[in-house]
Amino acid sequence: MKNVLRDDVLHDACGVFGIYDFDGKDVASTIYYGLFALQHRGQESAGIAVSDTEGPKGKVDFHKGMGLVNEAFDGETLSKLHGNIGVGHVRYSTAGESSISNAQPLVLNYIKGTLALAHNGNLINANELRDELSRTGAIFQTTIDSETIAYYIARERLNTPTVEEAVRLACRRLKGAYSLVVMSPRKLIAARDPYGFKPLCIGKRDNAYVFASETCALSTIGAEFIRDVRPGEIVTISPEYGIQSNLENCIDPGKEARCIFEYIYFARPDSYIDGVSVYESRIKAGKFLWEDSPVEADLVTGVPESGNAAALGFSLASGIPYGTAFVKNTYVGRTFIKPKQNSRESSVQVKLSVLKENVAGKRVVMIDDSIVRGTTSDRIVGMLKEAGAKEVHVRISSPPFLWPCYFGIDVPAREQLIAYNKSIEEIRDFIGADSLGYLRKERLLEMSEGLPICTGCFDGKYPMNPPQDDIRGEYEK
Repeated sequence: MKNVLRDDVLHDACGVFGIYDFDGKDVASTIYYGLFALQHRGQESAGIAVSDTEGPKGKVDFHKGMGLVNEAFDGETLSKLHGNIGVGHVRYSTAGESSISNAQPLVLNYIKGTLALAHNGNLINANELRDELSRTGAIFQTTIDSETIAYYIARERLNTPTVEEAVRLACRRLKGAYSLVVMSPRKLIAARDPYGFKPLCIGKRDNAYVFASETCALSTIGAEFIRDVRPGEIVTISPEYGIQSNLENCIDPGKEARCIFEYIYFARPDSYIDGVSVYESRIKAGKFLWEDSPVEADLVTGVPESGNAAALGFSLASGIPYGTAFVKNTYVGRTFIKPKQNSRESSVQVKLSVLKENVAGKRVVMIDDSIVRGTTSDRIVGMLKEAGAKEVHVRISSPPFLWPCYFGIDVPAREQLIAYNKSIEEIRDFIGADSLGYLRKERLLEMSEGLPICTGCFDGKYPMNPPQDDIRGEYEK
């Protein structure tokens, strides 16, 4: 089985977006800009599927491409996508190969018409469901668990009066993390798993309703935030009834398990996840790091971009000046060709450079969001010291990774995690830092303002029993 971690940083699975314009206006360009705002959630592929609710029933225009949103689409492509209802997707693969066949949205033609589905998350019973479908004649065109979800919705629709009922029944079979946006010929449906692992929100612009992974996408298109989709909720948008909600799949709110890394790393800092500011959560993390792991220093800096807000929080709490130590090459995208192992260039050095005049002769506190294998941290600390930093003190705005994630984050197998193999002091020595401090696990609930969270990758206590076999990447070619 292959591990799908691309490098020594974390990646989330995907970003989803959906819109229904009751005035009948084309929505493809709006979806494009919504996906652009969600680009940080996935850079491997992008796709848009649209339909005209007043046109031929079941006709779907769609386009999918590899790379960033602006690589997958241009003005001519968008001009060919006509419809007032649609879904979009940006992808990073945590299970299944990176290929155009695995790009979303998935468009499914079946006896009841068409479905287009965009999915963020990872199912832990994907193998079981896939095998069950295969034994009854299903032929799979992709290697992603999202296709399994689409098949189950289509199957349930054969015996149910509405597509939203089919979604509800299909979701009862799913175990794991999922935020879904589903387009039928006349309805737009959103569903969030009962634990609320992945975010999903509702917005409105003029006479159009919007679903999006993050509130930043609503702001980008000028939509007003209405509320978050609740864990376990299924929301249907239709011209007859407006917004309809089904809360049957909800669990005890105390058992919800939001991914804490939305607040630490994944979400854009200007987003709100379930009413909690991502930016303020990261500021808090920095303040907690100062309170729990103080150090005398001359400068606090963050590793761009995810470490910046926590670094500012550390500075505000400590009084140590906050400053810029790194310049990031913003043009390094998905198509970046990594240097060969025998090359003198480092992929880290290509992506980041150090402002020598800001660090030379200073004691520097460097804030980052996580350490996975430790190889990136090793290089960044080395770059600071080569630039003349007298001391480099590393602070990490998450606890040490000790366990893998099965719910859509590509935390690798335990044997590859540096914290599983080494003590904190040994990690400090490995990365060449003068001191090292992690965020205490007890601080995580304070970051989420008391909202229940998943801490499985830190303590092995998952909100549901993990699979006996590590299924991540099971269908990779």
